[in-house]
Amino acid sequence: MSLRTPLTERLAIEHPVLLAPMAGVSGGRLAAAVSAAGGLGIVGGGYGDRDWLAAELAAAGNAPIGVGFITWSLAKQPALLDLALERAPKAIMLSFGDIRPFAHKVKAARIPLICQIQNLAQAKEVIDEGADIIIAQGTEAGGHGARRATLPLVPAVVDLAGAVPVVAAGGIADGRGLAAALMLGATGVLCGTAFYVSAESLAHPNLKHTAVAGHGDDTLRSSVIDVARDIDWPDAFNIRTLRNAFVDEWAGDLDGLRSHRAREQARYAKARDAGDSSVSAVIVGEGIDLIHAEAGAGDIVRAMVAGAEARLKAAAGHLA
Repeated sequence: MSLRTPLTERLAIEHPVLLAPMAGVSGGRLAAAVSAAGGLGIVGGGYGDRDWLAAELAAAGNAPIGVGFITWSLAKQPALLDLALERAPKAIMLSFGDIRPFAHKVKAARIPLICQIQNLAQAKEVIDEGADIIIAQGTEAGGHGARRATLPLVPAVVDLAGAVPVVAAGGIADGRGLAAALMLGATGVLCGTAFYVSAESLAHPNLKHTAVAGHGDDTLRSSVIDVARDIDWPDAFNIRTLRNAFVDEWAGDLDGLRSHRAREQARYAKARDAGDSSVSAVIVGEGIDLIHAEAGAGDIVRAMVAGAEARLKAAAGHLA
């Protein structure tokens, strides 16, 4: 059995599984490993560090990968898009901002344009700008997101998108989630949490261990980590992480955190470098319950696809 969908056909990949371009986590080795397993690995362009991006693109070697950008951050350093396009990537993914300044350049290069959205108004905007693939991201996702839940958002976007392939994201971390997404009308999935703990992930080993031991009940959305990292995210988006002592200390007092900005940012930076999960963010979503061990990215892709195939085959047994 093969999970062939409009997504696999559009991107010329074997499996309908995409790596989320997690800032500071989805580097070249991880992206290459996901692509080698038949999915599409996407390097995270992050917050505009050109040297980091160039190094991670080099680390991917000749692997067929994509590159993802936080769109509002890319607006501050638009030349990074040129750096990515020079590599002739399999796709460019834009998230969290106005794609209009960049969509035409991606389309002119004949590179598939993947756009992540969190509501129907955004979906309409990216369709009008020529998105080739839409990621419908639910609030269950780790990292930055908004308020709509994956289960009702995905089919609503599918109904709106027509012939444009829709990919589900948010809370999907195993084959059951992939099978469910396909039943909702999605053509594949984009996963971050499942790969955060992979062997090739750039996350600190201590944070990976903490993630595996974590539960979806222990995650929450807040802006604490953005203030601690001095990253001025738009108000519409906050970040889902595991709760820890630092988040619990400041989640109800962002003004207090801002009033001690210099001290707490230095504290956070030290903890991040040390992998101290009592302070540093473990950026995973509600799907972390489904992750029980660290594994290679290729094994994660293969297990997800096999699990989905088994679920879809078994589904016929529900028909009288």
